[in-house]
Amino acid sequence: MRIGLMSGATERGGTIDALIARAKDLESRGFQSLWMANIFGLDAITALAIVGRETERIELGTAVVPTFPRHPVAIAQQSLTAQAACRGRFVLGIGLSHQLVIEDILGLSYDKPARHMREYMAVLEPLLAGKSAKVGGDQYNVNATLDVHGASTVPVLIAALGDHMLNIAGRSSDGTILWMTGPNTIESHIAPKLNAAATAAGRAQPRIVAGLPIVLTNDPDGAREKIAKSMGIYGKLPSYRAMLDKEGAAGPADIAIAGDEKVLDAALDRLRDVGVTDLDASIYSVDEGADERTLAYLESKL
Repeated sequence: MRIGLMSGATERGGTIDALIARAKDLESRGFQSLWMANIFGLDAITALAIVGRETERIELGTAVVPTFPRHPVAIAQQSLTAQAACRGRFVLGIGLSHQLVIEDILGLSYDKPARHMREYMAVLEPLLAGKSAKVGGDQYNVNATLDVHGASTVPVLIAALGDHMLNIAGRSSDGTILWMTGPNTIESHIAPKLNAAATAAGRAQPRIVAGLPIVLTNDPDGAREKIAKSMGIYGKLPSYRAMLDKEGAAGPADIAIAGDEKVLDAALDRLRDVGVTDLDASIYSVDEGADERTLAYLESKL
């Protein structure tokens, strides 16, 4: 299981310079990847394109960019440009986001999200592979070709939680990128359905990138209490709520990885056993020194 770090949602400083410094530090330590959330701060694709020019080896991926606000041709062009800047190390993670964001904040329709993603991928996948996209659908009617010099194929990961989305991800992408999804749910729901869809489509075994809060601490109860207060919103969003219910978790704190080295060791082993290919570790600083302490622990597991 590859180990990477989450950045961008609550990153210290929140600037391009801070992100570059973080990426260089992670690369020097040997971490395999850096994943950047795309919420209402820095644009993740643009920021990672810049980071790609300042780093050499670390994989750089979005976790995730919402699809509804961006036309698939536009996001394909932007992603291919980022791939050229990153010299082949960029991964595009995309997702539907949530009705709360798409309709209530952005004023767009969230109607038929699975159909939207199916048509979106029909346009996006060929363009990211350097091919033409010809799609006549209900939401997109596209006949487009892109020519971005220096860009290799861009891998795509879809934030897939429900059955329809897992089927789409398995059949048309390189895998899934998860958030707020525990190991039991990955084992019984995510992995088998994603893998079955990929097999049916004749695709290679998909990646499963699991994003989870993690902290090395001698006070796990205190850590979970703080996580519960700051991440409570995730327990209310329908898609995450469904995954927490499958896990038998009351809220985000119940699936956070918090404890001493033995607890974290067991959690990482469990993720590896259920088919997680990549850990997207979101270090939660519950006290002074928690970030560096947890980072050092993860570094020791590379």
